[in-house]
Formats: sequence, structure tokens, C-alpha cells
Amino acid sequence: MGQPITVVEKTSSRQGIIRFEINRNLTGMGHERYLPDREIVGSTPADELARRLFEHGNFAGVHVNANVVTIEVGEGQTDGVAEVIADLHLYYTEGVEVPTDEEITAENT
Repeated sequence: MGQPITVVEKTSSRQGIIRFEINRNLTGMGHERYLPDREIVGSTPADELARRLFEHGNFAGVHVNANVVTIEVGEGQTDGVAEVIADLHLYYTEGVEVPTDEEITAENT
């Protein structure tokens, strides 16, 4: 459940930088910059995406501006990054048990 994000990888003129354009706006008009040595304490979609990206690879930095995610690769592995981004809004992935109608109804009473 949830909607996958459409991700298009774009090359950058700068060595070690990869950009991903997506069909969702994650920050409004703001910029969010994340570094691996700083704790990410927020709960916005951009915050969650940055946490997942740092877990995925050893990146030097992540920048999110509206619908563009820029990654400073550093020593990080870029294989599978597009999938990490695409799965941001998916709730029920492999191994997650989907609740029954009865369980959902019981929670709402």
C-alpha cells in the first residue's frame, strides 16, 4: 500500500554528485541538508529519506530541495539508491504483515 515515487537519475557536471528528480515535493520550497555525522531528529519525508539513504550507503551528504534529491557520493554505494527513494511512501513491503479489516476496525473503535 502507498504510492511508489517515480525516480529519474540525472548526472551532474560535478564529480561525485548524483541527482535524482522525483514526482513528489518533499520539502516545499525549502532546502534540507544532511551530513553523516549529524543526527537527523525530524520526522518529515525528507528527514526519513535522508536516514534511509545514510543507512543504505556511506554518503558524504544528502541535499533535498522540493523534488530533487542530491547525493554527495563520497565512499557510498549508489546501487539501489533509486529503489530506496521510490519506496519512501510504501507502507507494506515484503515481510510486513498487512492488517485485516477486523484489526483495522478494532483500532478505530
